[in-house]
Amino acid sequence: MDEAALKKLLSDVRAKRQTVEQALRALKHLPFEDLGFAKVDHHRAIRCGFPEVVYCEGKTTEQVLAIVDRRLAGGGNILATRVTPEMARALLRKSRKASHNDVARTMTMRQQPARPAPGFVAIVCAGTSDLPVAEEARETCEIMDQPTRSFYDIGVAGIHRLLAHSAQLQEAKVVVVCAGMEGALASVVGGLVSCPVIGVPTSIGYGASFGGIAPLLTMLNSCAAGVSVVNIDNGFGAGYIAALISRRGADTAATVTEKPAQSAKRATKRKTSRPVAGRKRR
Repeated sequence: MDEAALKKLLSDVRAKRQTVEQALRALKHLPFEDLGFAKVDHHRAIRCGFPEVVYCEGKTTEQVLAIVDRRLAGGGNILATRVTPEMARALLRKSRKASHNDVARTMTMRQQPARPAPGFVAIVCAGTSDLPVAEEARETCEIMDQPTRSFYDIGVAGIHRLLAHSAQLQEAKVVVVCAGMEGALASVVGGLVSCPVIGVPTSIGYGASFGGIAPLLTMLNSCAAGVSVVNIDNGFGAGYIAALISRRGADTAATVTEKPAQSAKRATKRKTSRPVAGRKRR
């Protein structure tokens, strides 16, 4: 259940379209539902704006199916990460709404109509080997109703490929940069754009990259302002943060635009309500 669904439920009770008992049944499993091996958080969307995400690694297919089944009953959109091929086949059989991205190892199920946020998040990756992490970030943004644009295989080894897209990157609300090897791409992008840059070090590289530690340290030591860093291979975390930043920026812009309009309306109302000169008010 998300904030919109809760508001509708309360409005239905107030308008007597639903009884208090019916509302109690709908709220029975808030804030969580105990499955024994997992506690499904039905309250997450109300608190955080997006439902609990199912991290599948380390879980059995049966456990994932049970969790997704309860999440589907809640009515919200679903994102599952680190999905194995066996889990994907089982989830596709369960729901026609399921969409599997085998590169990202994600499964999404949309039950709510899309409400795209304005603007876009740019998903950038240095090389084709970084695609699984970049695609995980993209899928996360998209299921959170955040439009994206992808810029793949534009690493610093051929920097002309990156510079060819610099004008488009400068239009983005947030840029997610996925890079392995030495991880220099995040710093370079940070020097080209005025929006937040989220660096995602990947575990791609030869021995001295230490499974992603080398690009992690490079990104953490970036001299370009505006670069923040998530954990190694954490495309989900980067996509989630990017969507939150973009959404909050859109909400702030809407509030700033709305206030002058309201002030102008009040000023017009005061002006038209003044008495005409020379006429006595009774």
